[in-house]
Parts: sequence; C-alpha cells; structure tokens
Amino acid sequence: MSAVAKWLVARPLNAVLALATTTAVLYLGFLSSVIVVLLVLYQGGKAATVKVLLAGTLLAGVSLLSGARVDLQLTAALVNWLPALLLALLLNVTRSLTLTLQLSVIFVVIATAGFIAIVGNPVEFWQTIVVAAAEVWRDMGLHEQADRMLAETEAIAMQMTGTAAVASWTVCAGGLVLGYLLYGQIPGETRDFGRFRDLNFGRVIASIMALTSVLALLTGAVWIQNIAFLMFAVFWFQGLAIVHWLKGEGFLPVFALVAVYALLLVLNVLFAMALAVLGYIDAWFHVRRVRRAQ
Repeated sequence: MSAVAKWLVARPLNAVLALATTTAVLYLGFLSSVIVVLLVLYQGGKAATVKVLLAGTLLAGVSLLSGARVDLQLTAALVNWLPALLLALLLNVTRSLTLTLQLSVIFVVIATAGFIAIVGNPVEFWQTIVVAAAEVWRDMGLHEQADRMLAETEAIAMQMTGTAAVASWTVCAGGLVLGYLLYGQIPGETRDFGRFRDLNFGRVIASIMALTSVLALLTGAVWIQNIAFLMFAVFWFQGLAIVHWLKGEGFLPVFALVAVYALLLVLNVLFAMALAVLGYIDAWFHVRRVRRAQ
C-alpha cells in the first residue's frame, strides 16, 4: 500500500489518471473516493479539487471520443468524489476520525429525512423504481427474478429508504477510512487523526437511535422505521472497529480478521447486523475502555 500511496502523490498526472480510470471502470468507483481522501489529506483541499476537476475533464473527453454517455460518467464521478472531498475536508478540520464519522451519521440522517420530506411518500417512490428495475431484469431474460421482485414490491419499497441510506453512508465512511489509511502509508506524514479501531459513535447517537426505535414502534410510521434502521445499522462500523481492536490487542489472529471480511461478503446483511449489535452494546458499555483499565 505504501508504494501505491507514494505513486499517487508523486506526480499530479498520476492522481488524475487514477481518478479518471477508477471512475470509468465498472465497480472501481469506490477506489476513486479513496484517492480523493488521500489527495485532500496530503495536499490540501485546493490542490485536490484542481486534480478532481482535471480528472473530470479527462473523463468527459475520453467518454466523448469513445461514444460513452458523458452524463452518466460525470454523475458517477460526482457521486464518488464529492462526498469523499467533503468528508476529507471535514477530517482536516476536526482532526479526529471518530468525530468526523459521528458527524457523518448526523448528516446522513438529516439527508434521509430531507429525502423523505421531498418525495412525500417514499414507499410509492421506491415502488416505481422497483417496478422499473423488474422490467429491466425481464428484458435481460431474468423472468423468475423479475416476477419475484414484482411480487414483493411493497415489502422492498418499505425498506429501500433506510437500506439505500446505509449503503451510501457505508461507501462514504469506508472511503474515508481507507483513504486515511493510505495517507498514513506515505513516509514523513505524521498527522494523526486517531485510529479506526478506537471508533465509538457514543451514547448520544445511541440514545437518539433508541428513542427513534421507540417512536417507530409506537407510531408504525414507515419513514421513522427507516430512520431507526439507519441509525442502528451504522453501528456495524463500530462493531468492525472492535474486531480490528481485538486483532491489534492480540486476541484475534490475522486469519480471523480475514474470515470476518469473508463473512461480510457471504452473509453481508446478517453478519453486518451482528456487528451492529456488538457496536451498539459497546457504545453503551465501552468494552474496550474496560479492558484497558484492567
């Protein structure tokens, strides 16, 4: 990783090419957000913004020459680069990885509530999207999957707001952490914003989550249920931090950490929820602090 980090910051063209390439290639867009975070932490917001703009220009030019959809490419770039840029700038201001991630949770909750307020009825909004997606699947020959999706349209639509918010936040938070980790691999860089393994969202966020869950049970309102789910699900990141802490303290071997990530790939939702339970418990009882005190 050190060699990759050094190459990315060695010349301006390296970063521009890497940003454009990872955005243009399907499924690599997440890596471009990691690069943006690295650039902001290493070179500052202004220099990083210039490289982002140059990469966007390059991406648009190549798309025009190749006949690709310029609007889709630039939309993908905006979705990947802008949140990474803002979070990295926030990290520079707060100088704390934990505080930045805590604030990101508050931001995504506010954004989700704003989305719900704008669309009015999120279930109806997502039902339209699900039906359209099912038709795309049918056109691709996936008739059985399309029929199953249409049969469960309402159930899927009821969960989509919270699920989409959690997925979006996870991508942004993961890009920030990995970009910070990559920055730490550059020789001579000594700024320390804290360790991921010490992440704790705290009792304030945990309390708001508990209150929201109670309101969701009492009212039965779908939008409150989605907010409650979002606030609980983000604690999976704290659960993952605990796993890294256990590895760092020598309680878990390397293969166990690898197994955790493998389980996340295979049992993504179930295992992530198990990690969320672990993280939520730690937010109240500070398991890692108790261990340090012993």
